[in-house]
Amino acid sequence: MTSTHCPYCALQCGMNLTPAADGRGVEVSERADFPVNRGALCVKGRTAPAVLSSAVRLTSPLVRSAAGTLEPASWEEALDRIAEGLGGARAHHGADAVGVFGGGGLTNEKAYALGKFARVVLGTSQIDYNGRFCMSSAAAAGNLAFGLDRGLPFPLEDIPRTGCVILVGSNPAETMPPALRYFTELKENGGTLIVVDPRRTRTAEQADLHLAPRPGTDLALALGLLHLVVAEGRTDEEYIRERTTGWEDTRAAAMAHWPEYVERITGVPVPQLREAVRLFCAPEHAMVLTARGPEQQAKGTDTVSAWINLALATGRPGRPLSGYGCLTGQGNGQGGREHGQKADQLPGYRKLTDPAARAHVAEVWGVAPDSLPGPGRSAYELLDALGTDIRALLLMGSNPVVSAPRAAHIEERIRSLDFLAVCDVVLSETAELADVVLPVTQWAEETGTTTNLEGRVLLRRRAVTPPPDVRGDLEVLHELAARLGGEGSPEKRFPTDPEEVFEELRRASAGGPADYSGITYRRLAEENGVFWPCPAPVAPAESAEPAERAVAEVHPGTPRLFLDRFATGNGRARFVPVSHRAAAEEPDEEYPVLLTTGRVVAQYQSGAQTRRVDELNAAAPGPFVELHPRLAQRIGAAEGDPVAVVSRRGRAVAPARITTAIRADTVFMPFHWAGEGRANTLTNPALDPTSRMPEFKACAVRLEAVRP
Repeated sequence: MTSTHCPYCALQCGMNLTPAADGRGVEVSERADFPVNRGALCVKGRTAPAVLSSAVRLTSPLVRSAAGTLEPASWEEALDRIAEGLGGARAHHGADAVGVFGGGGLTNEKAYALGKFARVVLGTSQIDYNGRFCMSSAAAAGNLAFGLDRGLPFPLEDIPRTGCVILVGSNPAETMPPALRYFTELKENGGTLIVVDPRRTRTAEQADLHLAPRPGTDLALALGLLHLVVAEGRTDEEYIRERTTGWEDTRAAAMAHWPEYVERITGVPVPQLREAVRLFCAPEHAMVLTARGPEQQAKGTDTVSAWINLALATGRPGRPLSGYGCLTGQGNGQGGREHGQKADQLPGYRKLTDPAARAHVAEVWGVAPDSLPGPGRSAYELLDALGTDIRALLLMGSNPVVSAPRAAHIEERIRSLDFLAVCDVVLSETAELADVVLPVTQWAEETGTTTNLEGRVLLRRRAVTPPPDVRGDLEVLHELAARLGGEGSPEKRFPTDPEEVFEELRRASAGGPADYSGITYRRLAEENGVFWPCPAPVAPAESAEPAERAVAEVHPGTPRLFLDRFATGNGRARFVPVSHRAAAEEPDEEYPVLLTTGRVVAQYQSGAQTRRVDELNAAAPGPFVELHPRLAQRIGAAEGDPVAVVSRRGRAVAPARITTAIRADTVFMPFHWAGEGRANTLTNPALDPTSRMPEFKACAVRLEAVRP
């Protein structure tokens, strides 16, 4: 039996894997000792071993033939073709003509090595990853307010012990079902749950109060609640005075958003606004938790800042059983944005523009600081530049043909590349367009670390042997470095052993905001994970007693942040004054309805893996359009009828799912499918000016019943 973790969401649930009784594959069993899920697993976790089957996954390299088809090839041929494609683009058009696109599901070791490979071997600044589409707005707002971004600054176990939670734009009942118990236990302990969502989701059904704003108006809603907090004298003046800065401007901005004005914008009645403030301010302890709803907007950073302001004004962050947190989505969405595959970052969550950070990391990498390129394009901007400024792309663990906004346009840009190489577990829709596809190992076939939504660094363990012609991503980078790295032995800088890579990551992160230097594989195995920051032990002074010199104190990790001070220069949290502004694309006569997108319980992200699992497909066989009965009547659609959803960017068709659980001015589509039901054909790539997050959560559409 091997104790490891689920490959899917940011809970990183613990599980045990044992050889199946019939000798084919492995079986999942409960792992009750892991504190995050305490043995519970959702349907995706239980069925995860199905993707290990050779019947559904890639088992050999594929190379585009002269006839235009992908054909099996040897590893040597495939790697040589990649080196030729990437190297040729670099030689003819410059280093920044080569792009690298990573994924939030890559282990910390892979994300670290990929960022290093892009900057040291390829010399390109053009690297980003699909996590930009997930939690970048919350990360930006967290850095602005607290000087540090870690999804949750406290463990999940604190949630049931607080007094009230405002859950904004999150549906854990479907996106991370084992986490729902924390909110259930909150209510069992006498606490209250407020859910903000334009749909009455399975999570919203559990709420004491459900606020259903129009998509794209979460910013106004937060400002309206803060206005009432001030007007009703519910601010924590001592906390504001002692632990924050910037309150006066923030208060002034909030006071411009009186309740009746906010009701007109959001559709949330004033009595519900007042009740939300009463429930949130009454207990000693309370939390605000955000997810993709408020974050995936062209004003996502400001929106999250407004919710943080609400928490700060009531004295919540940096106090026990209270605060603000972000429910990170992807499996390694937290670690993936800490160690270098993001356009503007170096390992340890260091800034690429910081000379001291460049010098530190360059020393670890054995290169000159000036040789490191500067920040590059964000994810959507990188994809939009394919085929023009960027001529060749190396892509690992992502499927932007399905997951990117304005997806038909992005598919065209990918097709226009001179060269595309994809490393993946399955032949995704993006891999189908590649010149070379490399089959790589997946979760149960490799060892490595991930960092869950709490900032808990975890050790995944190899449980099964991969198929004979499948290799790891670290080996791929090692081989490409040997072919592309120039003089000497550059491949020696890219070890294939994950623990060796992690040891280097520890050194590179040392002293950074996300300091992993005190974490080892041994500790992770013995302690069921370690929370960062966790600096390495400090060596005792020469004057210390012999016993003190013999044993340096081991840092325990940091489960709870900000209890003493915030990670800002003066130790105070920063209010960020913001004001409401409309969505980038509001409804009009031609496109009178709002579209919002999201997930369902039995599929995950672009569906590249989960759509290959029979049990999951039986539960969620395809896309749908969720709409209100009044809207369905208006277009003459009945349950199950095909409905066309049309935006300024394209058209998607899926069966109608008619329900009163959604606003009458809004439709919902899940984004897990390709083809004519691809929701991201419709979505708006308008970008947040700070986080560069696209506006997935609100765009103007019209509906058309599809007649036979």
